[in-house]
Amino acid sequence: MVTGGEGRWRRWAAEGWVCLPFLAAVLISTGSSAVHQPGSARSPDAVGYVLVTAASLALALRRRPGIALALNAAFVAAYLAAGYPFGAVMLTVPAAVFMMAGRWPLTQAALAAAADLGVLIIALYAKRVRDAAGVPAGSGYYPMSRDALVWGSILAVALAAGALLRARRQEAARVHAEQARRVASEERLRMAQDLHDSIGHGLAAIAMQAGVALHVLDRDTEEARQSMKAVRATSREALENLRAQLDGLRDMGTADRTPAPGLGDLDRLTERVQAGGVTVHTDIAPDLAGLPAAVDAAAYRILQEALTNVLRHAGAVPVRIRIRRDGDALLLDVVNTAADAPSAPPGTGLGLRGLRSQAEVLGGTLAAGPHPDGGFGVRARLPLTGGKP
Repeated sequence: MVTGGEGRWRRWAAEGWVCLPFLAAVLISTGSSAVHQPGSARSPDAVGYVLVTAASLALALRRRPGIALALNAAFVAAYLAAGYPFGAVMLTVPAAVFMMAGRWPLTQAALAAAADLGVLIIALYAKRVRDAAGVPAGSGYYPMSRDALVWGSILAVALAAGALLRARRQEAARVHAEQARRVASEERLRMAQDLHDSIGHGLAAIAMQAGVALHVLDRDTEEARQSMKAVRATSREALENLRAQLDGLRDMGTADRTPAPGLGDLDRLTERVQAGGVTVHTDIAPDLAGLPAAVDAAAYRILQEALTNVLRHAGAVPVRIRIRRDGDALLLDVVNTAADAPSAPPGTGLGLRGLRSQAEVLGGTLAAGPHPDGGFGVRARLPLTGGKP
């Protein structure tokens, strides 16, 4: 368990480390800087070290850049006004402006940077007055306008760099949010397609099974009973799929999602179709273990939609399913083998268009149309690199 004190220390350690390089620089160089500035009226003492230390530690408040900028300006101004020599502490001024510009709107940051520059110029003037006694006669100082120009330029660069960083962060956040919205939209579209496939298949199977029951009701009550049992089982499964899909659409973040069906569920799929009077012959290669999940799910949906089309458009005709590997791809062939079976116009169904798009997302192809041997066929090629296992 983390106590409040430990939590604050960890937050400071995670956010306040940025001040440490500046702190090390001022503690190491402040004393020696006085040697190279004989005109300074005052050598660093304990008070001077306290001021440069405080100015550096103020940068640790980067989550509150306004406070950090104000404290840094106050300590640096006090240090300069007291007549201490220039040193590494001056580097903390543009650093504070940079951090502030990285978090505040540009106009607000520019006003704060201008105020900081004003405080700095006043402190530099006060230091010049104190140092005047230590300057040899006739040597003089460069004009104060030069201080204003130099430090104004330095703070302007820091302000621009911070504003650019803020703009890049905002753009990255916008792109991330847009990607999240696109992923959510694509997921809802995929779920809607799954809903169309599963419910459409269920309704087609129910219609075919009910038709069989009506056809044999007067002469074979037992077969009619079996068909109605199949209707009940298919409708129950369709309702469960509908409930799961609607739960997912209502709350994609927390709803429990049932695993996507795959080729392992093919037997249950063919049983439902055969209960509707369609004879299904399967020819499945034995080397299909370990298919990528996306390819496995897409293959199942393609077979489901193809069998649904048979139920809708061809009726009780024999169907042949062939599944095999072809190098680094999975090949699917679904053909109704009745020579006189009616077929849907190639590629005009909503489900087939969705499945073609799904195959293309995986880098594959899907073709549907009249088969050379008669009837209607669906042939898909799905690269095994189109999904992850």
